[in-house]
Amino acid sequence: MAEKIERKIVIPGEVIAEGNDYLPGEGAEKNGNNIVALRYGLAEESNRLVKVIALSGVYQPRGGNVVIGKVESITFYGWVISIDAAEDAFLPLQEVPKYVSKEGLSEVLDIGDMVVAKIIGINTRGIDLTIKSRGLERIDDGLVIKINPNKVPRVIGKEGSMINLIKENSGCDVTVGQNGLIWIRGEKIEDGLLVKRVINFITEKSFVSGLTEAVEEWFKKEKGEKK
Repeated sequence: MAEKIERKIVIPGEVIAEGNDYLPGEGAEKNGNNIVALRYGLAEESNRLVKVIALSGVYQPRGGNVVIGKVESITFYGWVISIDAAEDAFLPLQEVPKYVSKEGLSEVLDIGDMVVAKIIGINTRGIDLTIKSRGLERIDDGLVIKINPNKVPRVIGKEGSMINLIKENSGCDVTVGQNGLIWIRGEKIEDGLLVKRVINFITEKSFVSGLTEAVEEWFKKEKGEKK
């Protein structure tokens, strides 16, 4: 029976697992009987598949990703939106949930506005967005913070466990963009700032095993100090 791989920071070329019981996943490769890291990051094993989660880098857009972006410019046909990727994205007029005249684009989204959108296509022209689905909208309130996009899976957690923990303990609505921007809305400014601090804690401790328990303890301590 294969041994459980300990979650740890690895560097390119480092042997993560030995023997034929394991298969290489993203960020890893087979070298003889060993699984070797291809990049700097956090080694993780699940069902004998070994992968390396990058701990630094830029956002790589993928179809279906929910992202948070900023309107950079307006054209006759839609909005050019920065999503902190290598290239800007485009939100066409027809991907807005209501009729918009070509003279009224700035009333829907103006230059400098922030928006939650979904990537519906990546092609030779670029990245296409939509805001037609539920939860996709202009950001009019709350707080937007930025983290390394490679830390997003840790903030969301397995099957949303971490983000649900954050919401339950803060009372805030939290929308996590796959590009590393996070929208936080709370009834009080203090609640939003609490979420910002716990997300900073998660990103700093992203390589630690038992992170969910550590975050639960963090909230207990924070709430205890407030009493």
